[in-house]
Amino acid sequence: MTDTLFIGDYNHSSWSLRGWLLFKKFDLPFTPKMVPFENKDVAAQLAHLAPARTVPTLVTSDGAVIWDSLAIAEELAQRHPDAGIWPSDPKLRAIARNLACEMHSGFMALREECPMNLFVAYSDTAPSEPTRADIARIETLWTHALETSGGPWLCGAYSAVDAFYAPVAARIATYNLPVAPVAQRYVDAHLSDPAFRQWRALGFATGQELPWYKRDFAQTNWPGPKPRTARAVESGTAENETCPYSGKPVTHLLELDGRVFGVCNATCRAKTVADPEAWPAFMALV
Repeated sequence: MTDTLFIGDYNHSSWSLRGWLLFKKFDLPFTPKMVPFENKDVAAQLAHLAPARTVPTLVTSDGAVIWDSLAIAEELAQRHPDAGIWPSDPKLRAIARNLACEMHSGFMALREECPMNLFVAYSDTAPSEPTRADIARIETLWTHALETSGGPWLCGAYSAVDAFYAPVAARIATYNLPVAPVAQRYVDAHLSDPAFRQWRALGFATGQELPWYKRDFAQTNWPGPKPRTARAVESGTAENETCPYSGKPVTHLLELDGRVFGVCNATCRAKTVADPEAWPAFMALV
């Protein structure tokens, strides 16, 4: 039995992205379980896990219920001490925890004004002064960490603090918020990260843009890596007999660069079509 992570909408749930990355980036086994946002009844859907009322909520293999993202990070680090969830160097670990805690409790203007929406990118959002102040503080934190550690992630190797700031990087990218080159390189690192790209592809595969997250700004192209063009097809002969993700027989087809490949279900196909290069198992076929 593995851990179960209850998560919200891939496109809009910034805290769920943090919890999901804590598992994906450190190769920890888990089963994700979706809590839809459409009806705004997340607490009701989690009633059987009370006192949990938000996502992400983790139910461990031994039955512990953990409903706070920072607590999830600490519990996973305790249970998997060799995973590298926090930096091993004491000084860098202290920086990582400080930054994660400030993210956990702060930047309310940025959160309110710029909700996570991975479906779109805006060209000019004219952020308010409080949001600009949040961004200035974030740049100060990032610069301090990167100068201390030498990068490429905030505290050297990828750690929990980077999972906590992944949605911040997404907001800066989505809303075209002005940052200095050092911060922009860190944002770009998140947009190019395979795990982040997989999360966004899953959003296109399984979700829809919810109206209360939309903003009335001019839209532009997504600033991250441009996915290779693929499409679903209903006929043809796949080059592979089994799904690269599950090993099950092929039932659904897709086309990339004039070649036909197969997967085992509609979601596998949709997530692959959304961003083929995000999925190493599929690209091994290509």
